[in-house]
Amino acid sequence: MSEQTLLILLLFPSGQAAELKSLKARSHATETHVESLRRDRAGETFTDSLVTLKATGILLLWKVGQVAFSASLLASGSGYTGPFNTPTTLVFRNVVSNIGNAYNPNTGVFSAPVRGAYHFEFYIYGHSHPSLVSGAVLVKNRENIFIGYGHQISGKATSSNGATLLLQAGDVVFVNLWIKARVYDNNNHHCTFSGHLLFPM
Repeated sequence: MSEQTLLILLLFPSGQAAELKSLKARSHATETHVESLRRDRAGETFTDSLVTLKATGILLLWKVGQVAFSASLLASGSGYTGPFNTPTTLVFRNVVSNIGNAYNPNTGVFSAPVRGAYHFEFYIYGHSHPSLVSGAVLVKNRENIFIGYGHQISGKATSSNGATLLLQAGDVVFVNLWIKARVYDNNNHHCTFSGHLLFPM
């Protein structure tokens, strides 16, 4: 689990010194409670990104998790994936990082653990072919977001794309191989899929 951090934002209303002293006392009491929660929950795995505690004049945001992953298509060897007659989810099996375990290397699907803004990128690679293209599309739930597409009669074709998406907890994001397209990967890891949580909302 990533290191927990505590962000404290103190919002002071204008007033007398006595009010400021009272506010500081309440802040100290809340901090003590947060530290107690941290000790009680040490060693657990959190899927929530923020625990929010509110007190008069005080907003405390306790950051308890991070979400990020990167993976390439093939875990070993080399070869083509595709073509297929229907959209097919690319399963990126060579996981470089999977902080928060939101990406499933068995299915190729990322599942958002919390509501927030996430950023995703994918890169694809292919060899030339008279009729076959190298193409893939970033999918949110059942909606095609952005496509990466290339076709070369000679040489090699590469393409990439990315998007920042607002996801609800439980939304899924994955990369589908374009219909009748193929991609190539080897131990140089040309085909990759990455994503991370920018901030919760």
